[in-house]
Amino acid sequence: MIRLALTKGRIEAEAVKLLESAGYDCSDMDEEKRGRRLIFHTDGGELEIVLAKAGDVLTYVSHGVCDAGIVGSDTIAEQGSDACELLDLGFGRCRFALAGKAGEWKGIGHRRLVIASKYPNVTRRFFARRGADVEVVKIEGSVELAPLLGLADAIVDIVETGSTLRANGLEVYEDIADVSARLIFNMASIKLKKSETDIFVRRMRAAVGV
Repeated sequence: MIRLALTKGRIEAEAVKLLESAGYDCSDMDEEKRGRRLIFHTDGGELEIVLAKAGDVLTYVSHGVCDAGIVGSDTIAEQGSDACELLDLGFGRCRFALAGKAGEWKGIGHRRLVIASKYPNVTRRFFARRGADVEVVKIEGSVELAPLLGLADAIVDIVETGSTLRANGLEVYEDIADVSARLIFNMASIKLKKSETDIFVRRMRAAVGV
């Protein structure tokens, strides 16, 4: 059996569809059956699925209490991980972007910028590559508010369609990196459960079409 940590929320629904396409019966996770449970089993017993927050998926896989995980590459980029990334699952696609008030961006230049983000590590690396001097302010909620309230010159955030930005008078200044859901594995599990891992990854690859 493979124990799989699955990110709750936006990624969860698409991941379950993919698992079903790979031949795993995930009916135990149906809304009518699940209640408040966080651990589920496929009908054939091949998988034990653990629902967790994105950052915790990395923790559980890194510590080996879960063999594998499905998590966004945004979380991996921000927190780092010693897990092995085996497959881009092809859904949950969006991008990191630098954004701010429409028509007001003057470029990075030589001035010290204040940048707000839920992803301070991604933000610092991006500006470090540009040799820019920035102050990064961590925001937990709606990061779009930061430039509107005068807290920051710009933001770094996840952008899918850009509709939220446009609705608040903001625009994308520059794309930073693509984001999508990834399948990760604990290194020890790959060795100790080689047969189960090979079967699971082969079925997931077939479902993704790669």
